Amino acid sequence: MPKGYWIARVDIEDTDGYPAYVSTAKPAFERYSAKFLARGGEAHSLEGENRARNVIIEFPSVQAALDCYNSDEYQAAVKIRQSVAQWELLIVEGAE
Repeated sequence: MPKGYWIARVDIEDTDGYPAYVSTAKPAFERYSAKFLARGGEAHSLEGENRARNVIIEFPSVQAALDCYNSDEYQAAVKIRQSVAQWELLIVEGAE
């Protein structure tokens, strides 16, 4: 079964409020075996628009990635995140 990946592009607007999102999201990431592959490191924008922070999270499957996003734990974090950051997220299936 192919792994699933969250690919997020983020502009944090409230750096003081963002840690509340991170701590609220953490139980969902742990529950669904999320593995952070990239989390805001150096990025080189070659084409198109860029955001300040880029995140790639690996899950055991696309279903696990979807379940994490739709979980009650993560949806509580979404409410916080929406007030502190601009965010784009997609879930993609990995190559086998």
